[in-house]
Formats: sequence, structure tokens, C-alpha cells
Amino acid sequence: MKYCIEFAKSAERQLGKLPTSIQIRLVKKIESLGSDPRPQRVEKLIGREHGYRIRVGDYRVLYRVEDDVLTVLVVAVGHRREVYR
Repeated sequence: MKYCIEFAKSAERQLGKLPTSIQIRLVKKIESLGSDPRPQRVEKLIGREHGYRIRVGDYRVLYRVEDDVLTVLVVAVGHRREVYR
């Protein structure tokens, strides 16, 4: 099953502010979530029912998996010290 990738407006803005080389790495990782929304080394976020986090170097992608509609919603993208705020 292929999941549709969607971005929250805030996540789009956060991604757009990052350097191009990091954007490319993050987009590749985000696109891979379409085929496997829960890859190895994914972390389930505590306190969020469908929330997950993937790591790309010092950057994090926070997202929700909506299995009933086959959607991955990217909620936040940023450096590890800022993304959880």
C-alpha cells in the first residue's frame, strides 16, 4: 500500500527555511515514508496517539500516520534542539 504524503503549512515553511542540501536529504527521507510509514529506527512520540519521529542527522521530522485514509501528515521539520518546542 502506498501512503499519500501531506505537509502542514508550518512544516512547509520550516522545510523551506533550511539549507538546500539538508532539504534534499529530508525530502528523500520523507518520500520514503510513502512506502513504509513506520521504518526501522522510527520513534513513537509519547503523548501523541499517531505521532512519530524520524531522524536525519541533527534534524527531525515529526509526522502522523493516518492508516484509515493512508496518509502521512508531516507536522514539523527542524533541528533537534528546536523541533519539539
